[in-house]
Amino acid sequence: MPSSESILSVFLFVLVGFLPTPSSARKRHVINFRSPGLYPEGLTWDPSGNHFIVGSLHHRTIHSVSDAGVVQTLISDPDLPENATILGLAIDSARGRLLAVIHSAPPLPSFNALAAYDLHRSGDGGRRIFLSPLPTIPGEGRDVANDVTVDFRGNAYVTNSGKNFIWKVDREGGASIFSRSPLFTSQPMTAERDAVYADCGLNGIVYVSRGYLLVVQSNTGKMFRVEEDEGRARVVGVKGELTAADGMALRGDGVVMVVSQEKVWFVKSDDSWSGGVVYEEREVERDGMATAVVTAGEEERVYVLYGRVTEGMTGNQSREWFGIEEVWTEEEGVWLYVLLGLALAYFGFWRFQMKRLITHLDKKTL
Repeated sequence: MPSSESILSVFLFVLVGFLPTPSSARKRHVINFRSPGLYPEGLTWDPSGNHFIVGSLHHRTIHSVSDAGVVQTLISDPDLPENATILGLAIDSARGRLLAVIHSAPPLPSFNALAAYDLHRSGDGGRRIFLSPLPTIPGEGRDVANDVTVDFRGNAYVTNSGKNFIWKVDREGGASIFSRSPLFTSQPMTAERDAVYADCGLNGIVYVSRGYLLVVQSNTGKMFRVEEDEGRARVVGVKGELTAADGMALRGDGVVMVVSQEKVWFVKSDDSWSGGVVYEEREVERDGMATAVVTAGEEERVYVLYGRVTEGMTGNQSREWFGIEEVWTEEEGVWLYVLLGLALAYFGFWRFQMKRLITHLDKKTL
């Protein structure tokens, strides 16, 4: 009669052989898409169209990218300044709008605006709802409209990476300066700051439904909480610095993802963002020059955009292929160990019951 140890070995072999693993259940989603000279910096997810949306460095166009890498032009707006860059993107799902930050970089004349387009009529070149120039403040430096988020009322908030303040654009297109907190200009720059981001201040921004914004600053590595009613700001006490932080995304469970050209930080808070902790980091492909991070689909999978913008800013227009890639975390494999633990517990219970049964049969035989 086989020993219980032999039975255990066979059982575990069969169990492990049939249990799904992260690699066998599904592969990490990698999308390579072709669009010559695009160099996209902004990325968002459109749940109504079930596709990603990317901007462009010089083309005055906005494109959808399917999960298979099929690219279609959603918006082509010849009224934008020639060679204008389309940076941050956000979906206003409640009103069926796509919000896009427009910026003209040197040596072009300064231009900063927020455009809103009708998502339901994007196939015919895109019906523009408004194009709102963003007001400036006299002083040194150049305005750089960068990223955008939207609240449940349809108000948009746009970061100014050059002069370190936040604009607000209401749903009718009325633009104003929303927050000029002195905290934005009083933080020490990070000693290890990336030279590319030395002059880049406020950058990625997300809206939290409890009534405030979270925004990161590239050249200081700081995160701020900004109240939506008055624009008051305070520094979020995140342990460590988010060096050269760029885009942000907010997951349904409250976790914030922040991307740089080297890694994605997963940050959480248990005190409404008075403080925060980086509980996981994932490296990204530095050559891809990641600038944006989003969550996509019902499972809220995390993706980064490899738009190689820095390469495009040097005047290179020859690249044809770009990428959107899923970022896996340690959470992806946790469920496997849970299942294995449950299986072992079940086997232990089965073995105990079998032993009792055999003992009972032996007594009857005697």
